[in-house]
Amino acid sequence: MASISPDLIARRIRQGSGQEPPDLVVRDVRLFDLVTGALIDTDIALCGDTIVGTLDRYDGPNVLDGRGRIVVPGFIDTHLHVESSLVTPFEFERCVLPHGVTTAICDPHEMANVLGVPALRYFLDAASRMVMDLRVNLSSCVPSSPVETSGAVLMADDLTPLMNHPKVIGLAEFMNMPGVLSGAPDCMDKLAAFAGRHIDGHAPLMRGRKLNGYLSGGISTDHEATRADEALEKIRKGMTVLIREGSVCKDLAALAPLLTVETSPFLAFCTDDRNPLEIAHEGHIDFLIRSAIARGVPPLAAYRAASLTAARAFGLTDRGMLAPGKRADIVFLDDLDRCTVSDVLAGGRPIAPALDQRQPIAAPGRNSVILNRPATADDFTVPGSGTGRPVMGIIPGQIITEFLTLDLPEANGQTLPDIPRDIAKVAVVARHGLNGNIGRGFVRGFGLRGGALASSVGHDAHNICVVGVDDADMAMAVNRLAEIGGGFVIVENRAIRAELPLPIAGLMSDAPFETVRAQLEILRAATRDMGVTLEEPFLQLAFLPLPVVPHLKITDHGLVDVGRMAVIG
Repeated sequence: MASISPDLIARRIRQGSGQEPPDLVVRDVRLFDLVTGALIDTDIALCGDTIVGTLDRYDGPNVLDGRGRIVVPGFIDTHLHVESSLVTPFEFERCVLPHGVTTAICDPHEMANVLGVPALRYFLDAASRMVMDLRVNLSSCVPSSPVETSGAVLMADDLTPLMNHPKVIGLAEFMNMPGVLSGAPDCMDKLAAFAGRHIDGHAPLMRGRKLNGYLSGGISTDHEATRADEALEKIRKGMTVLIREGSVCKDLAALAPLLTVETSPFLAFCTDDRNPLEIAHEGHIDFLIRSAIARGVPPLAAYRAASLTAARAFGLTDRGMLAPGKRADIVFLDDLDRCTVSDVLAGGRPIAPALDQRQPIAAPGRNSVILNRPATADDFTVPGSGTGRPVMGIIPGQIITEFLTLDLPEANGQTLPDIPRDIAKVAVVARHGLNGNIGRGFVRGFGLRGGALASSVGHDAHNICVVGVDDADMAMAVNRLAEIGGGFVIVENRAIRAELPLPIAGLMSDAPFETVRAQLEILRAATRDMGVTLEEPFLQLAFLPLPVVPHLKITDHGLVDVGRMAVIG
């Protein structure tokens, strides 16, 4: 934690107590009180980046007229992967700060699975130069699964040299649930190294004694609850549940009934994975707040979850309320229920001029998409009978998949996709230059009538994921990704229909977020023309290899029954 001088503390005391004028007076606002839910007419006095006075009137040489607007604490996104915004941390903050998000807690495990420690160092260096307060939880599961080839491996000894960096909170989501419960040595080393620090959880569908054991390892939060009864058990057992509403995973509707004034100290908000297109269409944490209120959640509970509960759950005791001694993250609202953000102060600074003064740094990870050889159409043939084939079933709005067993068409000794039944091929192609693995299988739910979609974003090892109904189109899409350094590609009839280059680790663009948003619109329109019905097909594709619960997944080794961790031939 950064030290603070006695002189600065003394100056804060003098300004708060009225012995000298504040550096800045935010005049004539209605403070939304997170204790009672009342709206209180007041001024807010600031000394530098810190609030030193509320519930009073102040005078000073510098005044910001609040014009009677409502003010609330800056919003905190408690769990996200900046890489899933498809832009750099500097573009990410430019995208979300106007939505009132002044603090975000990120896990760089997407980039870390590609690059390892250099990815963590990049995020820490970037966070030190940003206007919003980006905090980092160090990635706990690189690789996330033994059945996937990732680009890096991070052990406890790789993480501990970074644990005392001022931007580090603790250990990121512990996805290796079987490793925790079985006492796997690498898991125990990490949990022991971060004992007493914050350790993020990742425990979808975990209940009962398994949950007890998982929590006994020192894990305290979870963003994977998808049912109210599951979330209630978790908060009753001491967890803080992070209600997630991202671009693919949408849990707010299921969990909103649990969020009341009484339970709000145990529930916070997160986005996990949200791209600039969704942020433009809907918003960020502000969207979660207004959506929760529209579903009947009391405003006091929603705004507590967005700030005070989030701050306390992650040990950020210097924020979460608009109160003396707290960081001056102030969001101005024109409407409380609709959470319409009109202005934002981040650390006492108006965000627009502060963003103009940043000095971004170059990102590592270019030229990280490495194929052992170019893909060919033959790489995507599936030999054998179509009888009783395992098929992954997409569940819209969720990252888990159904494990289906279906009879598929066959010809010339090969199993084929079934377009009338919405069954396409899916494959994962190793892209870290470590081997030439290609896993093949089938998926139902994309709606593809032809062509192929390919992505170098493939949680969490980030090999190339491709879904298609034509083998040659699938090969062309994979090879095009290697040419552009990663990203998203759409191919139809042996021609590139649309693409979005993501040259930074195959995960992030080096373009402004507005450019990425426009390119995503083009991609979305192209997929609609090809019959795709999913709202976010590329993010849905990216989650197909993620081994989160006992369901069928696709990896570079093949189709995997995650429940048994067994590769299905």
